Amino acid sequence: MLLIPCPYCGPREEVEFACGGEAHIARPANSDRLSDAQWSDYLFMRKNPKGVHYERWNHARGCRRWFNVARDTVTHRIYAVYKMGEAPPSVTP
Repeated sequence: MLLIPCPYCGPREEVEFACGGEAHIARPANSDRLSDAQWSDYLFMRKNPKGVHYERWNHARGCRRWFNVARDTVTHRIYAVYKMGEAPPSVTP
């Protein structure tokens, strides 16, 4: 089982959390002017790297707060946990 260190509650088991997908995705400024193809790219196209990936997580069965995690998608090693709004840390595996 993965142990995720919530920045508000401390380390907790993975079952308490819900992954919210890729972090640091900005909504397009003029979304009303996007074509259907551009809008679907924004909604559905995400990175799927083999290695370090920045993700949003929610402590759904705890404090219910959102935060970001830098996690290796192969080993599941967590390199960094940081609060929403903070800049992503530079991570070298």
